[in-house]
Amino acid sequence: MDNSSGVGVLDKAVLVLNALEAGPASLAQLVQATGLARPTAHRLAVALEHHRLVHRDTQGRFILGPRLAELAIAAGEDRLLAIAQPILAQLRDHTGESASLFRRQGDVRVCVAAAERASGLRDTIPVGAALPMTAGSAAQILLAWEEPDRLHRGLRGAKFEAATLASVRRRGWAQSVGEREQGVGSVSAPVRGAGGRVIAAVSVSGPLERLTRSPGRLHAGPVAAAAEKITEGMRRTAS
Repeated sequence: MDNSSGVGVLDKAVLVLNALEAGPASLAQLVQATGLARPTAHRLAVALEHHRLVHRDTQGRFILGPRLAELAIAAGEDRLLAIAQPILAQLRDHTGESASLFRRQGDVRVCVAAAERASGLRDTIPVGAALPMTAGSAAQILLAWEEPDRLHRGLRGAKFEAATLASVRRRGWAQSVGEREQGVGSVSAPVRGAGGRVIAAVSVSGPLERLTRSPGRLHAGPVAAAAEKITEGMRRTAS
């Protein structure tokens, strides 16, 4: 198969990046792996280093740079949102409540996608809103599967306890009743990425008049199914 794009310098730069996928390489090893002339390989590697696409290890060898990891995260985020949006809409239609997707960013959780209830009393969380990691079912989900030290740090000042998170891990979903906001309930479930790591939380939320004081009894099934659908979609597009 011809891998040429017709843009010679770009094709050669990709040759360098592809060669570094196998691990650290000296300039001589880069030349051997790419078939490029030594001055060309050096010029391209240094130019890629300038843009943080290539880096040097402690021995001065070329390695893939941090910018690639940043781009991979952004690509994963875009993929997550593209997969999640129609599933959130289905979840909203099924439950009659607003559906949201949260990702953790440091000490907050950010709403990265949402499908709002069309009318009536609703709990609207706008996309981009940052909410605390100390309250709410989505916060429980994003904390429950953390490493023990991070989990215990996250419990400081939280409105839920370690026993709550143990229960979340056991049943695979979380609920909250008036935890983040009085009169509001929610149900959340985990979206998993590579290696089974929890990367996001799917939630439905609404007033307790509709969700009752046991919102999980009403909505845990559909919320967990939606989270599993998104997880499955991420797995398919990654393979």
